[in-house]
Amino acid sequence: MYYKENPKFPKNFMWGASSAAWQVEGGVAEGGRTPAMIDLNSKKKAPYADDSICADHYHRYKEDVALMAECGFGSYRFSIAWSRIIPCSDGKVNPEGVAFYNDLINELLKNNITPIVTLYHYDLPVWVYEELGGWKSRKTVDAFEHYARTCFENFGDRVKYWLSINEQNMQIVYGHWLGTSAGCTDWEREQWDINHIMNLCHAKAVVACHEMVEGGKIGPVPGYVPIYPKTCNPLDQIAAMNAEELTEKIWNDTYVYGEYNGFIKKYWEIHDIHPDIRPEDVVLMKSAKIDFIAVNCYRSNVGCDAKPGTERKEYELNKFGIKGQLQFPNYPGEFAMDYNPYVEYTDWDWEIDPVAIRYALRYLWDHYRLPMMITENGYGANEEKDADGNVHDQARVDFLRDQIYQVGLAIEDGCDVISYNPWSFTDILSTGNGIKKRYGLVYIDTTDEELVNCTDVSKLSMKRIKKDSFEWYSKLIKSNGNDWGKDMGVN
Repeated sequence: MYYKENPKFPKNFMWGASSAAWQVEGGVAEGGRTPAMIDLNSKKKAPYADDSICADHYHRYKEDVALMAECGFGSYRFSIAWSRIIPCSDGKVNPEGVAFYNDLINELLKNNITPIVTLYHYDLPVWVYEELGGWKSRKTVDAFEHYARTCFENFGDRVKYWLSINEQNMQIVYGHWLGTSAGCTDWEREQWDINHIMNLCHAKAVVACHEMVEGGKIGPVPGYVPIYPKTCNPLDQIAAMNAEELTEKIWNDTYVYGEYNGFIKKYWEIHDIHPDIRPEDVVLMKSAKIDFIAVNCYRSNVGCDAKPGTERKEYELNKFGIKGQLQFPNYPGEFAMDYNPYVEYTDWDWEIDPVAIRYALRYLWDHYRLPMMITENGYGANEEKDADGNVHDQARVDFLRDQIYQVGLAIEDGCDVISYNPWSFTDILSTGNGIKKRYGLVYIDTTDEELVNCTDVSKLSMKRIKKDSFEWYSKLIKSNGNDWGKDMGVN
């Protein structure tokens, strides 16, 4: 099936949007929350703002939920900050943190919005790193299980959809950028021990969720970037397969089958890598049966042959939103990546490729036969208010229209997709580009300069301004995917 004028979405399809605690909440030193490693990492991204204030959702969540309800949301995917729930190594539960998330969850349910909750979204508590050894230590597995069980105990009566670890694969692939490599001296080897610890944490959460949450469902959140071969040269096809294995497939296989696949075991053997995998780990991972797969998909890549002996180049992300500043990788004997002449690019050199999300859903469905929900998919751009005080983001409307259309086609193809939650609801702090790189359906009236120089958040405007994309998306939601706003002209 290739083209359908108006693909149909399931009757109970959940439309919503996404965020993450450290990127939206602010209030990092309020309500008993202690520092997270991502706080420290965000301070290194000058001249951009750090996560101290973000969208100030911590103080304005009721206003934000009211806007979600106005838009017609049936779901909202957000994360819980570990250090807001368990602030210290003594393991004591912070009642103020529990109260905040109880209030948020209750506010969502009052407005008929289903909470979809991520346990971990990049925000490892500093105390876990300093006192337990962070992701390099097995002590972190027990600490994470305690945190997860605390969340299930306090929120599981109302939250039935849970996500374990956000983009574990990206935390390894981009370990330096995201701060996962903190404390490592040999990242090429140590990343696989860290990855294994994360897999054990994921498995502990899955087992605990099924044990503690009546009717609860839990799944992983891979970052999925389809990788097409650059040409029909067979070596480009193998390179593209290598790239998919080493950036996403080995993680997905592990989540679904509870064991490491043959490709990564051989890769470790060739590169003299020996992760600390114990017999009891194998039993635990096998016992963690996921219920669905959450999908974060923004773009695609192109893979091509990387000849042995050529110069090694690392993947260098575009940090300032000026086209042409991304450096594609070249890993001799494994794979390289390159620009795709068939797609457009954002200012950050991300491919604008709506077909990628259909590819991702088809690929995951064909391989794993598990229900899927989209938990991130969005358009980051430099945006400002127009003279009329509004934000006319037609490029985002076009992006979302084309992406959602391809989701509809994937459903028509037979994929079981239960929810669509683009990134993000409001403008939030970008992983590396402050609030300058805006993803939201709702504009936050502030700038990086204002956030950096702020000494009193109450003196900032932080006004919520509904963008054109908000209005367009609201009509689409309320029609359950039938009111596209104009004739479909999707390529």
